[in-house]
Amino acid sequence: MRKLQTQGVHHITFVGADRQTSIDFWEGVLGMPFIFEQPNLDVPAENHLYFDPGDGRLITVFTNENRKPNPKHNPELIGCLQHIAFNVSRATYTQAKARLDERGIKNTGEVDRGFMDSIYFRDPLGLLVELACYKFEPPPNVSHAEVLMLAHKLRMERDDYAIGDEHIADALERLVRRTQPSLSEDRGVKDPYSRETADIQDRHTEQRT
Repeated sequence: MRKLQTQGVHHITFVGADRQTSIDFWEGVLGMPFIFEQPNLDVPAENHLYFDPGDGRLITVFTNENRKPNPKHNPELIGCLQHIAFNVSRATYTQAKARLDERGIKNTGEVDRGFMDSIYFRDPLGLLVELACYKFEPPPNVSHAEVLMLAHKLRMERDDYAIGDEHIADALERLVRRTQPSLSEDRGVKDPYSRETADIQDRHTEQRT
């Protein structure tokens, strides 16, 4: 047996209501450009809308003008989607609650998730949506996933409950040392202040005597 190796999310498709509701939410609320549409090739009576969530991949929605929006919460059953999360910048995240509030969209407010900050709300069809903002930027050529994997290992070594700032900071330090060269032979922790402090104390002692 052999694996079927994935290389990223290609697209995610939702069952929508009418066409305009989907456009108004995905583009009009979340700012995702509406890039093309065509018939649902499996169900000709439906339309298939495509949106760019910001990374060039795709969010797609099947729509039908005979379906009306139903804000009832989506079922949280085995095999069902619990929520979908989209990455946002720190600047956008700090504005999210105010901008949702001004539209009258109920939301959780800011939620601290340890390695990221989140805010949750529902779309017009009851889908739970998360806007997530990482608390860190990985070193060049290192993914967020690599940082989190190392932070998890550090958390387990220390028997801590969840990943926090300390684990992320230590993971970043190790990854920089691993991936970015230095002219220094010894890249260990140093104290550049101890010598200066000692010299100042010596001068003060000499002045008093």
